[in-house]
Amino acid sequence: MHVIAKPALVTFWKKYPDAENPLQAWFRTMESRNFSDFNDLRTTFASADYVDGLTVFNVGGNKYRLIASIHYNRKKVFIRAVLTHQEYDRGGWKQRV
Repeated sequence: MHVIAKPALVTFWKKYPDAENPLQAWFRTMESRNFSDFNDLRTTFASADYVDGLTVFNVGGNKYRLIASIHYNRKKVFIRAVLTHQEYDRGGWKQRV
């Protein structure tokens, strides 16, 4: 899969340094695989959820949320938001993405 855009991850881990390793691991995994659909993705990311047309990943031991729009047919992953668990729970991300 082609992940667009890694700078969103870098910006987030500069603010939350402990997020760097798990976000880098997520990025490497996404870039090294081609998922055919959400069920295929769940074989690798068992905790991923499908919410309002977006895929939500638990990252860093459920401490962070990465929200992405995945176009399986085009093999593209668009990062829409990277949030702390608390920011995600507030729900404001639904209006921003």
